[in-house]
Amino acid sequence: FPLLAFFCLTAGCMNMQNYSSVTEFILLGIPNSEGLENMLFVLFLAFYLLTLLGNLLIFLIILVSSNLHTPMYFFLGNLAMFDIFFPSVSSPKMMLYLMGQSWTISYQGCASQIFFYHFLGGTECFLYTVMAYDRFVAICHPLQYTVIMNHRVCTGLTLGTWLGGCLHGSILTFLVFKLSYCGPIEVDSFFCDIPVVLPLACTDTSLAQTLSFTNVDIVTLTCFFLILTSYGRIFLSILKISSFEGRSRTFSTCSAHLISILLFYGPVMLIYLRPASSPWLDSVIQVLNNIVTPSLNPLIYTLRNKDVKLALRKVLSQMVHSSGV
Repeated sequence: FPLLAFFCLTAGCMNMQNYSSVTEFILLGIPNSEGLENMLFVLFLAFYLLTLLGNLLIFLIILVSSNLHTPMYFFLGNLAMFDIFFPSVSSPKMMLYLMGQSWTISYQGCASQIFFYHFLGGTECFLYTVMAYDRFVAICHPLQYTVIMNHRVCTGLTLGTWLGGCLHGSILTFLVFKLSYCGPIEVDSFFCDIPVVLPLACTDTSLAQTLSFTNVDIVTLTCFFLILTSYGRIFLSILKISSFEGRSRTFSTCSAHLISILLFYGPVMLIYLRPASSPWLDSVIQVLNNIVTPSLNPLIYTLRNKDVKLALRKVLSQMVHSSGV
C-alpha cells in the first residue's frame, strides 16, 4: 500500500510539474561545514552502519527467539525496521554529496524524500503511541493482557500505524507539490523537507503552510498526549505497589521505551513546534533526528532489557557453537 501511494504521488507530482518550470533543486547541505566533508562523511557513515546493523540484529533476535514472541517485542521488531528505513531516506544521498557528487536532486526525488520522511516519521509516531498503550495494558490490566493484546489486535494496530503514516505522508506531499515552483531552487538543508521547500514556491504558500504544519502538529501532539495519558496511568499503578523492588522491576519494563520517546519527540518538537531559528541549528537538530537517534535505539533496548540481552547471548553462543562444529 505505501509503495502504491508513492507511485500515485509520483505520477501526481509529474503532472504538477507541468505547472512548474523547476526540474531539480540544489541542496545547500549543512551550514558552516566547508572543509569538514571528509570528517562528516566518516562520522555519518559510522552512525548509518551502526543503525543498520544494530536494528537488523534486534529484528533478527526477536524473529528467531521464541521467548520474545510477545506483543511488546512484536512492536519493538517493527520499530527496529522503521529505524532502518527512516535514516535511509536522506543519509545515503547526503553521504554521496559529501564524497563530492553534485548537490542537485530532481523534482521527483525531492517529492519522494518528503513523502517517505513523513510517512515513516508519522508511522513511528503512531507506533510509539501503540507501544505505550501496550505497556499500559500490561501493567494496569495484567490479568487481561493476553486477551486484550491478542494476535489480531496487534496485527490491526500495526497495520493501522502503517496506513496512518502513509496517509499522513501523502497529504503533506500533496500540499507541498500542488504549488508551482519557478525559482529559486536552493534548498537550505541537506535534504528536502516542508520548512525548507515551501518558501521556494512562486505562488501563495499561506494555505499550504497552515494546513501542512497543522497536520504535523495535530499528529505529533495527539500521539504525545495519548502517550502521556498511558504513562500517567502506569505511574499511578506503579505507586500502588508496596515494595520498592516491585516498583523498580515494573518501571524497568517501560524505561527503555520512555528514553526512546524523549529522543524521538525532542527533535520533532524543536523542528515543527517552534518559530524558525538559524539554519545551522535546524540542520543540527535534523541530523540528530535522522541519523543519531535511530542508531541509539538498539543500544537502549539491549542495555536496559534483560530478555533481549539473554536472547542475544543465546543466539551468539549458538552461532559460535555452530561455527566451531
